[in-house]
This record gives sequence, structure tokens and C-alpha cells, in this order.
Amino acid sequence: MKTLPPFRTGQARVEHGYLQPISDVEIPFGIIEGSEPGPCLLVTAGVHGSEFCSIETAIRLLQMKPEQIKGTLVVLPILNVQGFRKRSIYVMPEDGKNLNRMFPGRPDGTTSERLANWLVSSVYPNADAYLDLHGGDLDESLTPFTLFPSNCEKSKALATVFGLPIAIAAGGEGYTINAAYKVGVPSILPEVSGNGLWGEDTVAEMTAGIERVMHYLGMIPEPAKPSPPESPLFVTMWVPPAPVDGLWYSAKEISEAVAIGDVLGEIKDPFGKVLATIRSEKAGIILYRLTSLSVNSGEALLGVGTPY
Repeated sequence: MKTLPPFRTGQARVEHGYLQPISDVEIPFGIIEGSEPGPCLLVTAGVHGSEFCSIETAIRLLQMKPEQIKGTLVVLPILNVQGFRKRSIYVMPEDGKNLNRMFPGRPDGTTSERLANWLVSSVYPNADAYLDLHGGDLDESLTPFTLFPSNCEKSKALATVFGLPIAIAAGGEGYTINAAYKVGVPSILPEVSGNGLWGEDTVAEMTAGIERVMHYLGMIPEPAKPSPPESPLFVTMWVPPAPVDGLWYSAKEISEAVAIGDVLGEIKDPFGKVLATIRSEKAGIILYRLTSLSVNSGEALLGVGTPY
């Protein structure tokens, strides 16, 4: 199959299968359409193939029944299939690029660029809202948070409803949610778990957020877990890159407060010589950090959240 089935037919149905949207990529998909009309929610996971909590959550969504929803639920649970099979960190093995930096992509580009272009041109415009699920890759730990395009109030509302304790106003080019926002689709990127781990607790946390969004959109009755009484803490995020290759020693833990000038960590050589000391340019809290001992120049070391 080269193209997805139509998202709206007016008939209750479940369609599962495999799709080859570009020449060298085959991905699983699921479409669940209720018997009553309603919005279309697109859910993707596995943009980063080793963020397993997000993938397991999306796979479980495929078990929903038409009688449970109004409108249409479209699920693409593993976009980076080769990355999933090879337990790749961040990148698509086909071209060594991070899919979540390639948007809006190019129709004549590399594998990740062509897959991004297909999503932007053929999938996003047919949805009314979009959730791109992530789960903390094999080399990073994090506190649960949701990213949303900073200039989109509808996306901010979705982030609030999703119910994670922190919501990050994000910007910049290359990302799934910003590309979707630019074609008119409110979009969020929730992150739950870390280090590629998944369990019933983290999958349940992600699932509860999805149900809250579906209820907000009018697709399902009351969710199993209502939204928290307090709004999330809205922040922006500063991410220092590694200036050199070496061994990374973080001085801060997840959720720890930092002040301007605090030492966030050091990069050393194998003999203990300090090659670089990383100090915070912002005051805030640690949202995520690299847990790998090895680090390469240019890689993200930590995320510091500052009030938005």
C-alpha cells in the first residue's frame, strides 16, 4: 500500500496494515473511525526508534474500538522502523539523520527528509489535532513534559489538557510539531519515561494524557483520569551542546534547581583532564540530561527550563 486510506468515510471501521509511503520505508498504521462524526486525531510515535514508552503507548491505542469514539483516530506507532529494530539513538539508520530535525523535509531528499515531506504534505493537513509521542531515548533521563509551538494558543491548550507537570514553549525549524502547526494543525509533543525504558506506570501516564486530549476534542466521554487541578509550569528550554568529544560527568540531577553560573557538568578525557566545564546561562530547573558517559561534540547535554 502506497497511501493511507481516507480518514473519514462516515462508516464505523478499523483498518490496520502496513504502508510504504516512500520507496525504502514501510511503516505500520491503524485507523479507527467511530460511527458518529467528530474530529480526526493523529498520533505518531517512534520518530526516535528507541523511545519505547511512546511506541508501546501508541501500539495499545490500536486496540480502540469504533464504538468507543466519535470521529477518527489515526495511529502511526513506529515511524522510524529501522531505528526501532536496530535500537538506534535519535537517527534513522538509512541516512544517519534525526527525523525530528528534518521537517518539512524534501521530496527529493534523503530517507528522513522524504519521510518528513510525506507527513507534512499528505498526513498532517488531514488531521484536526496531532500528538507526537516521545519517551526519553536510551541515553537521556527526563522529568515528564510536553512541548508545544510557542505561537499557537490551541497547541498550548492541548498541552495544558494533556496534564504533564511541565509544558515547554518550543520554536525553531525542523520539528514535527512546528511543521504541523505551520499547516494549521494544533500539535504537541509529550515526553514520558527515559533511557528507553517503559513500564505499566509510564505507559499509563502517557495514555491518560491522550484520553484527556480525546475528551477535550469531544471524541470520548470522561477520561479515566481527569486533568490535574493545577495548570502545568510553562517554561522555555535552554540546551547547551557539548563543545568537545570526551567523557560526560553531570553535576546536576533531574528537577534540580540551577542558578546562572552554576556548574552543570564537566567533560573530561580518559586520564581525568577537564576538557570543558559547562556553566548555566539560565536560572531554572533541569528537565532532562544526557546519561551516557560518552559524548560527542555538538550533542545536547542538558535541558534547563526557565519560566515562560
